[in-house]
Amino acid sequence: MSADASPVSSASADPLAAGNVLADDLRLALRIADAADTISLERFRSNDLDVSTKPDRSFVTDADLAVERRIREILTEARPEDGILGEEYGTAGSTARQWIIDPIDGTANYLRGVPIWGTLISLAVDGVPVVGVVSSPALEKRWWAADGSGAWSSLRGGAPEQLKVSRVQKLADASVSFQSVTQWDDAGYLDQLVALTRASWRDRAYGDMWAYMLLAEGLVDAVGEFDVKEYDVAALVPIVREAGGATSAIDGTDRIDRRSFLATNGALHEEILGLLHG
Repeated sequence: MSADASPVSSASADPLAAGNVLADDLRLALRIADAADTISLERFRSNDLDVSTKPDRSFVTDADLAVERRIREILTEARPEDGILGEEYGTAGSTARQWIIDPIDGTANYLRGVPIWGTLISLAVDGVPVVGVVSSPALEKRWWAADGSGAWSSLRGGAPEQLKVSRVQKLADASVSFQSVTQWDDAGYLDQLVALTRASWRDRAYGDMWAYMLLAEGLVDAVGEFDVKEYDVAALVPIVREAGGATSAIDGTDRIDRRSFLATNGALHEEILGLLHG
């Protein structure tokens, strides 16, 4: 592969600088992530984890519920005028400024003891995500972004590093993640998925939020999936875009409520959309 990928560079600016109008919201989101991590990590791989099945046949654990309850408590106190959309407890309050929460993205991994999972926290203004935090305590890593402030990550206890997507220009040189064959098949896009994997250099299903964070770090060049809700993708949007990438629904619309999601390094976005709809 002859592609040129951008390295992650050390941060030289403060992503929480006071001049950023979203700094207080990002600071709050990071504080929420601290609280969420404490709860989720304590229950991870516990012998008495309670697991049940929701009406849509997806799993929920006592940790999912406890994390979202704690997040809602913090937001109710800190931002009483803002609305909340969470996976486990639905929608409350305004949609003009709405916090969108997935308490544990990757619950199936979580309940099996696989460490690829995390809490997703986003603030959307008029439906557009402007703050995003992805916190993965089992990986000891966190990613975050706010509009106009770049995308950042840090290992536990480490200094923040700014994220940049890859500079791969050709699909033939690209590493793509498709998340789940079943998702694409159920959506009627199995043939397109096969075509995408044949057209690319490398394909893998890294899974859940981690694939998108690898994209923001410049290590993967495109990620696509179906059967996703707003809380699955809202936090990813600012991180990918502030790292220099592009996001959309797979139908090409700039929306997070279309039950599909495509994120790329930007350079490959239109080519992949064309392949999927050609």
